[in-house]
Amino acid sequence: MIQEKPLTEDSFERAKRAFFGTAKTAPAPNASPAEHLKPPNAPLSRKVAAASLARGWVNSVARSSPHVVSAIDPLQDSRWSALIANHPRASVFHTPGWLEALRRTYGFRPQAYTTSPSLGLLTDAFLFVPIRSWLTGRRIVSLPFSDHCAPLFSSPEALASILCHLRKALDRDKSKYLEFRPADAEFASQAIQCGFEPARSYYLHRVDLRPSLDDIFRSLDKDSVQRRIRRAERAELLEKCGRSEELLKGFYKLLIMTRRRHGVPPQPYSWFRNVLDCMGELAEIRMVCAGKDAPAAAILTLRFKNSVVYKYGGYDEKFKHLGVMSLLLWRAVENAKAKGATEFDLGRSDENNPGLVAFKDKWAKNPSRLVYWRYPALPLSSATEDWKRKGAQLLFARFPSSVLTAAGRMLYRHIA
Repeated sequence: MIQEKPLTEDSFERAKRAFFGTAKTAPAPNASPAEHLKPPNAPLSRKVAAASLARGWVNSVARSSPHVVSAIDPLQDSRWSALIANHPRASVFHTPGWLEALRRTYGFRPQAYTTSPSLGLLTDAFLFVPIRSWLTGRRIVSLPFSDHCAPLFSSPEALASILCHLRKALDRDKSKYLEFRPADAEFASQAIQCGFEPARSYYLHRVDLRPSLDDIFRSLDKDSVQRRIRRAERAELLEKCGRSEELLKGFYKLLIMTRRRHGVPPQPYSWFRNVLDCMGELAEIRMVCAGKDAPAAAILTLRFKNSVVYKYGGYDEKFKHLGVMSLLLWRAVENAKAKGATEFDLGRSDENNPGLVAFKDKWAKNPSRLVYWRYPALPLSSATEDWKRKGAQLLFARFPSSVLTAAGRMLYRHIA
């Protein structure tokens, strides 16, 4: 078990400290109700439940804002492509291809709220999906199956107006909660002011591709990455890349193996087919084979503007010693660099998954904090629920492939 690595204080930490406090003090006369509920020096996860009683507080900026909020369909509005092409916080998870894959696979219909006039230039938007599930209930998520999806806003006041509007829609539709997933910590202060609370926290590792390729390679861990890449190169593995059905089938077979080891069902095969079809050249599968008919490892990457995202991957355990995953990721880095990308996003890592965090630390030493925000906060999971989750993982790990994939087809639209 590795220790959680210390991070330098960022705007998330400052906002968290300002909201939850660090010492037991009497609340100020004009303090918000949450100030009376702070358990001093408790971990963040322990404070969320107490602070949830203050969720009725509405940001005064939003109440007095002159902005008019309206809804648009990002798959139909001709202005959407121009917005994400020009907005600095737009990512691959805002693209029409990704949104169309969500619609085709799960029936989700993406929506966006904006303060821009209906006939004018689209300058801001908050992208989300209303989820209606008979199994897990109603909720609003920005955005399902996406590591992050920053609000594309033009001013703090515009964002406050949109968040306030979403809260009203949440209450009107009797949904359980609203969750949004900004990639930048600068949203922390605004989220807290609007009554949102931290729900989950991850690490986000990104490899800087601006240095030379040789400098990037030298920055990787010598024992855990560099040597494995060289070992895989000496093994003379067969490398493939593309979006063909043959590659997708090999990728999915490896994904099922990996998901079973983790005790988690794989996403539906149709999801990956739709991602490849809808994203076009922005998505590709990269695979290495130990011989002609023995896929050893495969990854699926997404590209948008100057960023390439490693989104999915899987490998055959018996080829792990060859360093197959390290080779694939390095080939993806080389390709991204050659195409002009300045960032290689290794994706989110749960803080409670020390093995995955340690692996990515070998590639990018200074991960940022990725925080998901919710309104209202949900009760903390109990020990009983944790045991149920672990029991389900043990059960899934014993399922045959056909049953495991069927479980994925049934469950994923409900757990988004």
